Amino acid sequence: MAESDVFVEGQAQAWVDAGPGVRRRMLGFNDGLMMVEVAFEKGAEGALHSHPHLQVSYVAEGAFEMKIGDKVTTLRKGDSYMVPADVVHGCTALEPGTLIDAFTPAREDFLG
Repeated sequence: MAESDVFVEGQAQAWVDAGPGVRRRMLGFNDGLMMVEVAFEKGAEGALHSHPHLQVSYVAEGAFEMKIGDKVTTLRKGDSYMVPADVVHGCTALEPGTLIDAFTPAREDFLG
């Protein structure tokens, strides 16, 4: 797997469509770690899904109803959450918002 430059200028990174009202851009990665910015329009959903990566995320802007396994809560700017590998999770943006996701190992499916 390739890796990002040591310094990554976020504004220079291309946004990728990640579903209706959702887009993401790469902020840095190597084999073992990846950071991604994900922007949501109000009402947009991060569909329920799972993956073999450990994920930790920070709510940079907005508010989200977050479901992780059988737990549901509302998270707002400044909150964070962790998703263990293979646990089903997803969210709904209660207002326009941004998540900063970190994955270990890196998600190769986001690079292709």
